[in-house]
This record gives sequence, structure tokens and C-alpha cells, in this order.
Amino acid sequence: MVDPIESPVSNNPDWTVSELSGALKRTVEDAFGHVRVRGEISGFRGQHSSGHAYFSLKDAGARLDAVVWKGNFGRLRVRPEEGLEVVAIGRVTTFPGKSSYQIVIEQIDYAGAGAIMAMLEERKRRLAAEGLFATERKRRPPFLPAVIGVVTSPTGAVIRDILHRLNDRFPRRVIVWPVRVQGDTCGAEVAAAIRGFNALAPGGVVPRPDVLIVARGGGSLEDLLGFSDEAVVRAAAESDIPLIAAVGHETDVTLIDFAADVRAPTPTAAAEMAVPVRAELVAEVEGLRARMRACMTRGHDRRRADLKAIARHLPSGEALLAVPRQRLDIASQRLPKALRANTAAHRLMLVRVEARFGVGRLNALIERRRERFTLFAGRLDSALKANARAHGERIGRARERLGTAGERLPLAFARQLSERGRRLDALGKMLNALSYQGVLARGFALVRDASGTPVRLAASLQNGDALDIQFADGSVPAVVGGPGTVVKPPTPPRRRTAKARDKDARETGLRSPPDQPTLFEN
Repeated sequence: MVDPIESPVSNNPDWTVSELSGALKRTVEDAFGHVRVRGEISGFRGQHSSGHAYFSLKDAGARLDAVVWKGNFGRLRVRPEEGLEVVAIGRVTTFPGKSSYQIVIEQIDYAGAGAIMAMLEERKRRLAAEGLFATERKRRPPFLPAVIGVVTSPTGAVIRDILHRLNDRFPRRVIVWPVRVQGDTCGAEVAAAIRGFNALAPGGVVPRPDVLIVARGGGSLEDLLGFSDEAVVRAAAESDIPLIAAVGHETDVTLIDFAADVRAPTPTAAAEMAVPVRAELVAEVEGLRARMRACMTRGHDRRRADLKAIARHLPSGEALLAVPRQRLDIASQRLPKALRANTAAHRLMLVRVEARFGVGRLNALIERRRERFTLFAGRLDSALKANARAHGERIGRARERLGTAGERLPLAFARQLSERGRRLDALGKMLNALSYQGVLARGFALVRDASGTPVRLAASLQNGDALDIQFADGSVPAVVGGPGTVVKPPTPPRRRTAKARDKDARETGLRSPPDQPTLFEN
């Protein structure tokens, strides 16, 4: 047999996997602690269902896993975006479950102006692909708005410049929605202000603006980032109210400038775009009124000259009436001859009509009418006789039915009278059975107090009360006993059963109501 090979003896202790992982974790955290790492965000797909965010930071030669816990994600000043170059501040640790190291990020900053510009270019490209910057979506602001909504800081110089410029050009009603124009909450507040103005109902307590101005003074690229926020761009694109963007100076560019309907180089220029100059409008109206008066005067003069020129070419009244007067003279000469010819023609027509309606023709017409009348009279006599026969037959049938009914009437009356007599006897029996006098005849008595009211309960009596006790053959006066007399309440009578009541109803032929009490039932 071969002896087993003995393992070499070592002085190194044995580590479990968990112990080694924990030791590595403590070593990495103690050696590095909080670090600032610059890199490009990669693999970011938004927050996990748990609320945490997982992605990587990379550069040209390496990749570092990164995680932002749910509690810190909402407090980040710069939100992670795919491809954004940032400086992440956090602590380096290990993840034993994958034998890897990672950075737990607590704060994210932009890695210089170049990173911000790259982020803005990527966001601009993505939003433009959705059509938010399309030219056909932009609208022209109203020429003279009644109400102007301004989204800006209420304490800065911008709102004073806008109000001063509006008062100089054309005073209008201005509603200011105060927002922060710099900082982490700037984008959310500006987007909420734009949507808030659009949510106002026309004709409400707070009037809905006809045009919006989103304004801010100049600043650095980081200071203006709030107006390039995606929420602000979407709110500006969705606005039903025409929007003028006036953020920064003329050289400053933010993404709201592309989504707005009009971009103004400065807030003062936005006020100039919102309203015209009142003095210029008044002067223009006065000029138009003077031109209108001059045009009307020239038009009247030209028409008056044209009328005079046309009047000179018209013929005189004598020349216009010469031909009609001659036609009248010719017609007056032909009129007597025409009247005689017309009279002769009508006389001839009258003779022809007289020949058609001579005496013989009239007599023949009268004879034909007489024959038709005789025929109608015969038909009417026949119809009257047939109608009389029909009515006679109907009357005869009715007389026969009446005789038959007269013969049946005494029998029906006797039968009905007998039936009513039996019902009357049954009702009399029921009345005697239910009458309290019948109960008295069976040995009971009716007790009344001094006022004649029946006494139902012995407990209602007191000593000395006068009573009247009625029996079947008369009444006897009585007085409740003196001291020491105990008045016991009577035993309540037994209720009659439903079977007994049904039996009485069958005997009398009438059915009394099931809840009808007897004389001695409570």
C-alpha cells in the first residue's frame, strides 16, 4: 500500500470567505475614505424599482461601479445622465456579493464647462428629435395683450426693468409668478409656474395672461442651467399661451430659448416685444385718420367732376320726350277706329253665345235635370224604406231581450233578497256574540268610575273612589274599600286563538280581522 502524502504544515491561519471579504472592505474604506472621482457616466437607465441608482464611471482606461442610494438621489444637485462627464464625491467600498469594489456617491458636480456644454448638446439633440423645437409649433404673440404673465424673481432688477419698460411703451396689467432663478429648485419652480399660468381659467378671479415672459438676468453657464432643465423645456413647448424667453444676455443660450415661441436677447427687449409703443400707435392712428379724410375729400371732388362731365353729355328734356310724344299722337289717331273694331268683335261673340243658349237647348237641359231628380227621388225612397225595416227588426230583437229580462227579474230579486237576509242574520249573531251585554248575561260585570269611564286596571283605583257596577239586569253603586284593602290587579283574560276566531267567522259567514280584540282583551 502507498502511504498518503502528508500536507505541509503552515503557520498561516485559515480565513473564511466572509472574513476575508470583511477585512478587504475595512482595508479599502480605511485607505481611501471620501474621494473625488472624475469620469463619464455609463450604463445609467434611471432609478431601480427600489429607488437606488446603479451605473458606472469610466475613462479611457478603466471602469468603476457606482451606486446612489435612494435617500441621496433626491438631494443630488446634478442628476445622472448617460454620457455626462462629472466629478463624483463619495466613499469607496467593496461589494462582497460580487467580489468587486464600488463608489457610493453622495454628491455629483459637472466636470467643467465642457461637460456642461456636452450635456446640453446631448439634451438639445434628444429634445429636438421629439419635435419640441419645431418651427411650425411656434405662435406669434398677440399684438396688444390685456394681461402679461412674468415668471422671474420678484426681488431682482429684471422685474423692475420689465415693469419700467412696459409703463414707458404701453401700460398693461402684469401678474408675476415668483420663482428662484438659480439653484437646484429653479427648473422645477419655473416649469410649475408655466403650467400654473396655463391652468388658469379664462374669466376667473385671477385673469389668464395673453402672453408669458420667462426672464432672468445674465450669469454663468452653471447659473443658467435651471432654464435648460428638461421639465422647463417641456412645459414651454406644451404651453397654450405664447411664451417669450428672455434668459441672460444676448450671448447666453439656454434650451428654453429653442422651445419658446419668441426669444428675446434681454428682459427689456422681451417687454418691448410684448407690447407696442402707445405714442407711436396714437401717432399712426392720427396719420391714418388724416389720410382717410384726405382720401374722402379727393373722392368726393373726383366724383363731383365726373358727374358734371357725364351731365354735359346727357340730352335735354325736350329731346328725350320728342319721340314718345310723337308715338302718343299716332296712337290717339288710331284709337277711335280700334274701338269700333273691338265693339264689332264683341258683338259677334255675343251672338254666337246667344245661339248656343236658345229656348230649345234650355228646355232640353231642364228635362235632363228633371229625369235625374226623379231617379234620385226613387233611390232615396227605397233607401228610407230599407232603413225603416232594419230599425224595426232591431227594435223587435231588443223587445224580446227586454221580455226575457223581465221574466228573470223577480227570481233574481227574490234570490238576492234571501241572500241579504241570511247575511243580516249572520251579522246579528256576530253582534250579539261581540256585544258586552251578552258577556254580562254570562255572569260578568262592567265597572265604571264616577265619570262613566270603564275601569280596566285595579291599580288605577284608590280607596274612596265611587264606582258603578253594571250587571245583566241593572247597576249597583259601590265604593272602593277603606284602609287595609288591597286592590289586586285582575288576571288578564286568555286571548282567543286564531282557530276559534276562524270558526266563528265560518258560522257567521263573515271573517273578522285577525287582530280584532274582544271586549275583555287588553
